[in-house]
Amino acid sequence: MSLPHFSEETHRNLLARVPSVTGRELPDWFKEIDQGPCFSRFEDRVHWLQDEHSIAHGHATAIMREHDRRRMSRGVR
Repeated sequence: MSLPHFSEETHRNLLARVPSVTGRELPDWFKEIDQGPCFSRFEDRVHWLQDEHSIAHGHATAIMREHDRRRMSRGVR
């Protein structure tokens, strides 16, 4: 799996702003992603968040990146 490349600091900063920018906490977004359409490509899932939920590209990317990281840490593929 290829994740978009930006620094850990940028990733953390984007994640920290997700609740204030989107009005929803990360666990809510993770649940939404799990219940959403099944896209195999990372970019397609980012575009879905952008299009369906009007999230800026950077925040959508950070949400998806963190979702994938947490899934991988649980051993879910």
